[in-house]
Amino acid sequence: MVSANMDLPKTGRTQYLVKRTVYSEPSFQNDNEKKEKIRKTYRQRMANSCSCSARRVLLIIKSIFPILDWLPKYRWKEWIVSDIISGVSTGLVSTLQGLSFALLAEVPVGYGLYSAFFPVLIYVFLGTSKHLSIGPFPVVSLMVGAVVLQLAPDENFMLPGNNTGLNITINETERDSQRVLVSGTLCFLIGIIQLAFGVLQIGFIVRYLGEPLVGGFTTAAAFQVLVSQIKQVLNVPTKNYNGVLSIIYTIIDIFANIKKTNIADLIAGLLAFIVCVIVKEFNEKFKHRLRVPIPIEIIVTVVATGVSYGAKLDKKYGAGIVKTIPSGFVQPIAPDVSMFSQMIGSAFSIGIVAYAVAVSVAKVYGTKHNYPVDGNQEFIAYGASNLFGGIFSCFCGSTALSRTAIQEGTGGKTQFASLFSTLVVLIAILVLGRLLEPLQKSVLAAICIANLKGMFWQVRDVPKLWRQNKWDSVIWVVTCVAAIVLGLDLGLLVGLVFGLLTVILQVQFPSCSSLGNVPNSDLYKDVKIYNNLIEPEGVKIVRFSSGIFYGNIEGLRSGIRRIVGFDSGRVFAKRTKALMKINKLIKKGQLRTTKNGVISTIGIDNMGYEPEDDPEDPEGFENLGITTRQVEIQVDWNSELPVKVNVPKVSIHSIIFDFSQITFLDVVAVKVLKLIFKEFKRIDVDAYIAACDDNIFKKLEVCYFFDETITSDVFFLSVHDAVLHIEHERKVKHAHDPILEKISLMKESINPYDFTDPAYQQLQEPDEAMRALAF
Repeated sequence: MVSANMDLPKTGRTQYLVKRTVYSEPSFQNDNEKKEKIRKTYRQRMANSCSCSARRVLLIIKSIFPILDWLPKYRWKEWIVSDIISGVSTGLVSTLQGLSFALLAEVPVGYGLYSAFFPVLIYVFLGTSKHLSIGPFPVVSLMVGAVVLQLAPDENFMLPGNNTGLNITINETERDSQRVLVSGTLCFLIGIIQLAFGVLQIGFIVRYLGEPLVGGFTTAAAFQVLVSQIKQVLNVPTKNYNGVLSIIYTIIDIFANIKKTNIADLIAGLLAFIVCVIVKEFNEKFKHRLRVPIPIEIIVTVVATGVSYGAKLDKKYGAGIVKTIPSGFVQPIAPDVSMFSQMIGSAFSIGIVAYAVAVSVAKVYGTKHNYPVDGNQEFIAYGASNLFGGIFSCFCGSTALSRTAIQEGTGGKTQFASLFSTLVVLIAILVLGRLLEPLQKSVLAAICIANLKGMFWQVRDVPKLWRQNKWDSVIWVVTCVAAIVLGLDLGLLVGLVFGLLTVILQVQFPSCSSLGNVPNSDLYKDVKIYNNLIEPEGVKIVRFSSGIFYGNIEGLRSGIRRIVGFDSGRVFAKRTKALMKINKLIKKGQLRTTKNGVISTIGIDNMGYEPEDDPEDPEGFENLGITTRQVEIQVDWNSELPVKVNVPKVSIHSIIFDFSQITFLDVVAVKVLKLIFKEFKRIDVDAYIAACDDNIFKKLEVCYFFDETITSDVFFLSVHDAVLHIEHERKVKHAHDPILEKISLMKESINPYDFTDPAYQQLQEPDEAMRALAF
């Protein structure tokens, strides 16, 4: 029976009073019947999943093609104008970013336009985000470029003849053709991997790429992008490095050839960078007033192209220009399957990074505009987009944060905005491409660098992370440094492994605290954190803040030893040694016993105290057949002993394990926990478990935790239930046995081994003989 009374005291804080039965696990289950779980057979589950109806078929089709869900609900009069404006703005930015990010992918710039066109067409039909702008992303483009350089380096395309010193001639046509094939094959393979993950419902894998890991990785990638684009701005000759320390070698090469900087490219790049940064800051500051951000990339590109064409910078000053942008579409090509084995590892990491970045941005805008983003369907959408794009010589894309922000900020409502952006890119491919051929590559590089500000600003997150969670801060730094030094692929792997390692370390070394009671309540808190807590007399309450498994079970044991102040195994071993000595003295006649204790003679020499560091082997003593229960001697172990053996004092009679924060157990943990219970039982300390989850309780049953000595009666619904039960049991024990109460009071004032004390003699009265053994 439970009754509750709520009141509002003078303090203004609501109070409640609950009166109920003290519940152990068995008593609670007797009063509250469990629901019977009806488990379906495998055949029934298969039949249910394979059942077919018109509604179910429609839902499946809509889940695969989300456009069928939102298109019928499209508000044409309200949204179409906004989507057109948004699409045109986004398309202009996509065109320029496609050209500039193609430099990172190490393919001709025209293929950046294809990468901003073909994948978007597929995502419009399959994607669940209404605001995401799919296309080239600098981090992913750089990772693609690393694979391209690895499989199609310049050294493979040198022309025979005058290739000594710096006068190296390369067959650029053949090289570019091979690099396009590599990037298209890589894009196709990434599409296969992403599509497989989506079909197999493995969208949860992105959860292992936490925000600190992604932040450190993208910052490192931004640094690598910066270095790779600086050599374009300076237009200095450098070798193409790949792998471990490649960024260091590139920086060394840049400084070694700094004297060969092309002044025309440097000036154009610096001016383009400064103008882009200033105007972008202006757009950010007045974004609430500007209907459409100033398209500074477009303006800079048009002006730079005109200046380069009019001044003939390539001929007069040797400036590096785009030279050739193919007009129209290239023919579809089949991927080179023979390359799959060489790029499978990189394809996996690039596919995961591209997905993680895109889906995280999609969920941000999904939350902002109150619509769901399906992670598994997003995998399918990106996979199909990259499969389609790979056939048309695209390189893998994701989403650019700035591009998506423009699409949403200029009023985009649905993926129709992306569709209109592809029309702008299409015009650039068919008509405007050739007009951009005089454009300097240093200007494209400067535009690319100007878009890295957001990623570099992530460095400011490190101090904040350090204050919030030091482990997250360390993950950020380790991932960033590893990605810079080892390369993006290995850096991502190192960051992922290190992140998982920190989780293991935190689980392996969790907190183990001692709890005390908040006066006049059923609340229990850590005694090290709060003042005025009351620890029940003779009771220790231990809380372990983690799941228990083979890796941290010793941490639990050491935490228990620290809290109770003794090692139960050592206590048992010392007591057994003391009893063995007492037994020998009795046999020699140096000690004599009665029914109710130990009688001493004068002049006993027990060879002094044993050293503290004596090796102990409790199991060995058990094998000798000597235990505290088998020797017919009762001893008060907290008093002075008739033999000089250092037996640790045990100041408690009960210990309670608070399982409220235990989330899982393994078989090893159950076995060791059972051993801990038995070790305490051997030294007359009762062990209890409180607030145990039903699933944990079931796990203990399955793993044979219970036996004739450990029953479910030691489990209680809360710590307070266990404390009240202990107090009740001890009161009942003393109330039904006045002699024990008398002994308890007398023990405080006498030495149990001072046999001349009248009080001791009184305890030896025949009618009290057996109960005097309570010592």
